[in-house]
Amino acid sequence: MAAIRSVVGPQGSILRPGPGLGTRCAFPIPSFEMVLPMSTDTLAIDFGTSNSAAAVLDNGRPRRLRVETGAETLPTAVFFPEGGGPMLIGSAAARALVAGEEGRYMRALKSVLGTSLFHEERLISGKRRTLADVVSAFLAQVKQRSEQETGRQFTRALSGRPVHFHTADPDRDARAEADLRACYDAAGFDTVEFMFEPEAAALASHGANAAGGTGLIVDIGGGTSDFSVFTAEDGAVRILASHGIRLGGTDFDHAVSMAHAMPHLGHGGALRREMGPGLLPTPAAIYVDLATWAKIPFLYTPETRREVARMVKLAEKPGVLGRLSTVLEEELGHDLAFAVERGKIAANQGADDVRIAMGLIEKGLSAGITPRTLDDCLADFAAPLRDAATETLDRAGVDRIDTIVLVGGSSLMSLIEREMREVCPGAAVARTEAFTAVADGLALATGA
Repeated sequence: MAAIRSVVGPQGSILRPGPGLGTRCAFPIPSFEMVLPMSTDTLAIDFGTSNSAAAVLDNGRPRRLRVETGAETLPTAVFFPEGGGPMLIGSAAARALVAGEEGRYMRALKSVLGTSLFHEERLISGKRRTLADVVSAFLAQVKQRSEQETGRQFTRALSGRPVHFHTADPDRDARAEADLRACYDAAGFDTVEFMFEPEAAALASHGANAAGGTGLIVDIGGGTSDFSVFTAEDGAVRILASHGIRLGGTDFDHAVSMAHAMPHLGHGGALRREMGPGLLPTPAAIYVDLATWAKIPFLYTPETRREVARMVKLAEKPGVLGRLSTVLEEELGHDLAFAVERGKIAANQGADDVRIAMGLIEKGLSAGITPRTLDDCLADFAAPLRDAATETLDRAGVDRIDTIVLVGGSSLMSLIEREMREVCPGAAVARTEAFTAVADGLALATGA
């Protein structure tokens, strides 16, 4: 099968949707080239921190596969029933959690790629597993569901990946891609190639730059923020530069939780000294982990519960800190995280009377959040987002952007559009398929 070359180098690359498009290894950016023909046995997979999607190319157009019942995106979440039984994924995992079924719920597993935690064995539903095992099983189910819908067997995968899994750490970044590649292998794919997620989004979204000129893809996902500067001419997308940082929606959730919910569980309080007079600040580490999606399941240990029980005995306000004990004893961490996420979304939409529901912890308990307090707790993210976008423009050698294209679920945060308008004054802002643009672009890149 003939392949159209995908040129990589200082002047950028050209991505052209159409038969036989080759894909390239997207890391590192300078002076590296790899051309591989794709075929109809290739499945495009956007494995995301919060949501995933799969697609194929049918008659020159991307076809999103319903790997989730009645939906084109699949929450990147799993649930292991206590005592055994099949692993649940997506909305079924969330339903099991909400229904109060006994078991282990996990989300945001992509964020631990490239870390030692990814390979540590844990006792999950009576069996010792690593997070690598869990991700492999998730991808295997995506593969199986895609094959059931299409009646095709997929031996190759074209996967999206952030520009950087880990900011300014090439070794860990390479380990993260190697981790993900191994998971695809274990899921039953013979071959997997990777493409930068914002470049895939550019391929799918260049129509949003209908007026021509230069566009900036702003892809804000659950774990990373990625940027690509591109132009579109004669149906071909030319990538001028790509850049990214490890910052995304789960970081927003963490900040909201620490500022609004955790004080109601004793964060920021004080403990009496075990010996001598005076007070000490309540240790923050447990609250930090409780506000981190990927770390919540690992707090439910006897050691952590004993530590919190000790803290309650020493607390200046034991009733408040006792709520933290309730969260751990009844394993309510993910319920709280979902409540925080809902509060964040509602406040972002401009509602002034939003309450983060915490009634499962204590009857009538809630935490207020407003657009102003939301902006306050996210303020520290503005500068790194601006800097990353500006760095992308500098690498592209452009000083003007005609169209900003917002992609990714967290691009819906008002902070994102506000900061990007600061970086690109006068640019039009276009919103494309926030949750599926990357999968669509990956499908276009597979050729036919």
